[in-house]
Amino acid sequence: MDEEKKITGKKNLLFSVLSVLLLCFLLFPLYWALITSLKNEQEIFQNPPTFYPHVLNLKSYAAQVETGDFNMFRSFANSFLISMGATVIAVLLAVPASYGIAKYHFKARKCMLLSFLVTQMLPVSVLLTPMFIMFKNMHVYNTWIAAVLADATIGIPFSVLILKNYFASIPKDLEEAAYLDGCNKFSAFIRILIPIAKPGVMVCAIFSFLYAWGDLAYGMTFILDQEKPPITAGIFNFMGQYGTKWSYLTAFAVVTIIPVALIFIFMQKYIVSGMTSGAVKG
Repeated sequence: MDEEKKITGKKNLLFSVLSVLLLCFLLFPLYWALITSLKNEQEIFQNPPTFYPHVLNLKSYAAQVETGDFNMFRSFANSFLISMGATVIAVLLAVPASYGIAKYHFKARKCMLLSFLVTQMLPVSVLLTPMFIMFKNMHVYNTWIAAVLADATIGIPFSVLILKNYFASIPKDLEEAAYLDGCNKFSAFIRILIPIAKPGVMVCAIFSFLYAWGDLAYGMTFILDQEKPPITAGIFNFMGQYGTKWSYLTAFAVVTIIPVALIFIFMQKYIVSGMTSGAVKG
């Protein structure tokens, strides 16, 4: 018995050490970006490299609100607006669509599922031209609406494929019990089914937001106004205007990562439970 405990303890210690090493490996690029943003250009290219800034340089962060047409706060707000809009549209459309696919059997069901899967795998470059023509005809080109609609197309297929598993796993008895209690189909859907699928809905909302937040192609293609671009397009335009200043670029990257890090820190419970439950129930 003692021997088994020793073996188990050694295994746990080994897995703990490996987990810490893997975590350090994954976090090192973020740490390197942070310290690079606090160095001057000369120290960045110093050989051997330094693992902390000898002279603290905050000019790269000050430049985010001072440099030319690029304003970090404005671009940050633009990205938040676009990402939230895309998230709301993706969730509002994906929830009823996934419920219909999961609960109703019709001839085009498999084709519809396949179309969502294919859409998820299509490269962005394939969609740019037809979207450009469509937004031009809709008179929404060079507006936030174009970017919101384009980014929503990224989140909708993923959300449908995830939520379908949730709704398919809900027993019919629950719906029938709701009907006996006086609920119609709509109220049963809102009051019973959606709360049960809440972890999946949260996961879909989070990843739809992150997809939109990290998008560059749609933001650059469909928004030309210098007052409206998302943060990714703003950083790209900054590179074209001022060249490759590594301290500036890494400072922009650090600020851009902050919302992503906060989402994973505070929404970790929903992400883990949502992804695992969806995988098991599917």
